[in-house]
Amino acid sequence: MDGTLFEVMRAGLPVELVDYPVPEGETGLVIVDVVNGFCAVGAGNLAPKAPDRQISDMVGATERLARRFIERRWPVLAFLDTHEPDRPEPPYPPHCVRGTGEENLVPELAWLADEPDAKLIRTGCINAFVAAIEPIHDRMHGASHNRVTDWVNAHRLKSIVVTGICTDICVLDFVVTMLSARNVDLMPTLRDVVVMEPATATYDLPAEVAHQLGLPDTAAHPQAATHHMGLYVMASRGAVLAHSLPGF
Repeated sequence: MDGTLFEVMRAGLPVELVDYPVPEGETGLVIVDVVNGFCAVGAGNLAPKAPDRQISDMVGATERLARRFIERRWPVLAFLDTHEPDRPEPPYPPHCVRGTGEENLVPELAWLADEPDAKLIRTGCINAFVAAIEPIHDRMHGASHNRVTDWVNAHRLKSIVVTGICTDICVLDFVVTMLSARNVDLMPTLRDVVVMEPATATYDLPAEVAHQLGLPDTAAHPQAATHHMGLYVMASRGAVLAHSLPGF
């Protein structure tokens, strides 16, 4: 995207980042899809083709936050995008297929699998909240439930801090769905859904590269612009956008 056009967009769609003091002992961390298939160079169809500063900074910031949460014994929930070989996810090419290694947490976060205060949920859907709905096996008498709302309610969380990739896709879908779920009291204690901007990222696919790959115009994905748009939409729906957590 042309730099001048991006500046016009930023002026017309402003984003304000704040210092967010987390409620002591009543805050959980959510990590969205920080897996090899989205973050490790050359790991798959949707992984960066070369080192990407925004993505590597996101991984580092997420790791630091995760270690602080675990040190305090505060709950952590990590989503891992995981697809079965016969279950495509249009319009995207095959990615994070079970058994390829793409579906696993990046090495910087792999240690979370052994932490009792961390819950890992494998998903096969852009929207992790939807993927966390347990299926109804007995449709006459059963009742579905959601592993995300169960997690928030079990810990009686007042706030969640969200990190991960992609700002304008999986992070956005999860955050706006959580805000709607909060607004209809599915999580009575939840007050704030906080997006930690330094710990979020998206990918870069310039229009000319998309055309060279034979992809449609809608595949173009300028990183800075789409990151900003994702933040703006989440804020417009009621999310708190933070650049620091003072005292944490």
